[in-house]
Amino acid sequence: MKGRFNTETAENQNTESQNNTAGILSARSLFVTGTGTDVGKTYVTALIVKKLRQLGRHAAYFKAAVSGNERKDGLLIPGDAAFVKEFSGISQPLETMCPYVYEQPFSPHLAARLEGNPLVLPTVKEQFSSLLSSFDCVTVEGAGGILCPLRFDSQKIFLEDLIKALNLPCILVADAGLGTINAAGLTAFYLKQRKIPAKGIILNRFHPGDVMEEDNRRMCESVTGLPVLACVKPGDTELSIEPEVLLGLYE
Repeated sequence: MKGRFNTETAENQNTESQNNTAGILSARSLFVTGTGTDVGKTYVTALIVKKLRQLGRHAAYFKAAVSGNERKDGLLIPGDAAFVKEFSGISQPLETMCPYVYEQPFSPHLAARLEGNPLVLPTVKEQFSSLLSSFDCVTVEGAGGILCPLRFDSQKIFLEDLIKALNLPCILVADAGLGTINAAGLTAFYLKQRKIPAKGIILNRFHPGDVMEEDNRRMCESVTGLPVLACVKPGDTELSIEPEVLLGLYE
């Protein structure tokens, strides 16, 4: 039985397509991953996209697969994408944001299996490439944590396979509270082992002056070797980050 840490992964199953772009990161794009589910990736991504728009960039949002969505007039609405669009004020059409939208509130691989609509990497890459050709910056949000399975049937596709297929650098969103040193450290270590470029960390639900959270910020930098790029407080409507730092993430 082959597990995730064997060599038989989607990246091996798609060797030819990945070798064509190996070593070349997709310009003007960034992948937002997290230490797990519900750490605030969508909220932080919305803050990032809003900031890009305010800086005069024609910004786009993309999420390959999103589950747990509701129907409106018979149509499944990608909730995360709808939130980012409304919060950030971008003009991008909602239908271009998420190629795979699932109703079941499960991991994408399970929702896809139950709904008979498995993720196909070439389809994702085609829609992503279309956005790259039309927008200044494309921010891609992941699902769950870095080991989130997107498809698990005859093909085994995990989140890292998507990141590699799109040739994207990452930033890591982590909760500022108890447990984040371990969670951020393990995620950063995994990214490094899998040769996925990581550019920094954004701490969510941060309370300035909180002794533990201030220490968590320092310890996350020390343990991971990555800079904490920004700290997001509960209810923030603006991302506190220097423009050159944010724009540098997309170079």
